[in-house]
Amino acid sequence: MKSVLIVDDHPVVCAAVRLVLEQEGFKRILEAASVGEALSILRENTVDLVILDLVMPGGNGLDLLERIKGNQWTCVVLVFTSLDALFFQERCMRAGALAYVSKTNNLSQLHKAVQAVKAGYTYFAQLSAGSLDTVQHSEKQMIDSLSNREVTILQYLARGIKNKEIADLMCLSHKTVSTYKTRLIEKLRLNSAVHLRDFALRNHLI
Repeated sequence: MKSVLIVDDHPVVCAAVRLVLEQEGFKRILEAASVGEALSILRENTVDLVILDLVMPGGNGLDLLERIKGNQWTCVVLVFTSLDALFFQERCMRAGALAYVSKTNNLSQLHKAVQAVKAGYTYFAQLSAGSLDTVQHSEKQMIDSLSNREVTILQYLARGIKNKEIADLMCLSHKTVSTYKTRLIEKLRLNSAVHLRDFALRNHLI
């Protein structure tokens, strides 16, 4: 692996990740602060490794993962995010990521993950749902049943982003987003859209 793309909108995080990558021998390190910027770089450059945050402006890391997979780009994706692995690691695995590291961990974990994917291995944490109470375990099952697009829209709605803005961000029609919103309320067994934020916060989705 020679080139790497850091996709994260936090300058301090990017600086820390860049230091790790330099120590791991990478010479060509690119940076993107949004999904749109990342897509432009991936279209115009050959990138071997992508270090991806799941939360950023102008899009969502899960959406970018899907696009990388859909475009059949050969880059390896390592997810480096603050979102709880219990709720997102398996979803990222299914979308094609080969590693998942929490930002709450020591940077040595990021070193190990980079070393693993460079050597052709995966790097994921051993997770147990045993710490969840009965209600949250049931809600996790409902979350697991959602598609990546549904989770992305749920996160946007929970952050208070309006339907029209979500439609623009995801290149969807306003009507389609409204349909997703209604479907989410039904799937998550909520009384109204007002409860989406509480549900997302309770389950570490935002």
